[in-house]
Amino acid sequence: MMKNSRAFYWMVLPGLALFFLFHTVPVLQGIFYSFTDYKGYGEFDFVGLKNYWNLFQDDRVYHAYLFTFQFAIISTLLVNMISLALAMGLNAKIPFRKTMRGIFFLPNVLSILIVGYIFNYIFAFFLPHLASQLGIDALSANILGDPDMAWIGVVIVAVWQAAAFNTILYLAGLQTIPQDLYEAASLDGAGKWKSFWHVTFPMIAPFFTINMVLAMKNFLMVFDHIIALTGGGPGQATEAISLLIYRGGFEGGEFAYQAANSVVYFVLIVIVSVVQLKYLQKREVNL
Repeated sequence: MMKNSRAFYWMVLPGLALFFLFHTVPVLQGIFYSFTDYKGYGEFDFVGLKNYWNLFQDDRVYHAYLFTFQFAIISTLLVNMISLALAMGLNAKIPFRKTMRGIFFLPNVLSILIVGYIFNYIFAFFLPHLASQLGIDALSANILGDPDMAWIGVVIVAVWQAAAFNTILYLAGLQTIPQDLYEAASLDGAGKWKSFWHVTFPMIAPFFTINMVLAMKNFLMVFDHIIALTGGGPGQATEAISLLIYRGGFEGGEFAYQAANSVVYFVLIVIVSVVQLKYLQKREVNL
């Protein structure tokens, strides 16, 4: 028993050391630099909470947070509605059901940057050309070049790719529902809509919680989609928090300032995730 216990610790120790070295240490360094005026090079001095105070007076930071949360909320709701609908469709007895599941999962294994560049071409050339041929003026221009419409393109691509993973989780949840429950509901005169609200949804509530929390967290950290599609533009219309931190910290000489921004960003993501988890888990009990 003792030998097994020692072997377990020896197996865990390398992974723990690597995690501490490449994750925990950089996080602690970032927190440390957030209290300085460090530019990413050269000497630095401690400035206390000055960087944090300046964050709350920066209009660019405010806009980035507003855009990111709007994007995350809309995308989270859309991806869960679409994923649940797809999962229920793929769970039904249809021809080539397993093949269809594999096809729908494909977007999840593709590189986000590659997908983004492909959709960039679609939005910039293919869709406007097709729309002009069909006489649809509303789609004849590249929406990614419109400050008021560019976010829609980002949402479309993000939801399209994220739906694959969420659909698989919902499918796993649907597999756990006993068919006896549907038969009992049918005998009680429940239609498809009532069966969904009183049988299906309560039974997959834990999977709904997981999908909502993971989707919100991932969308709040959006980066690759924006880099590939808009680069944060036009202007700063689609500049997310992560992109602002990257550009200001590594390209703009604001390393310490954006380190403070990343600390605030991290705390907000944790708070949102915990609140979501607590609320949705409480809701599971009430269903």
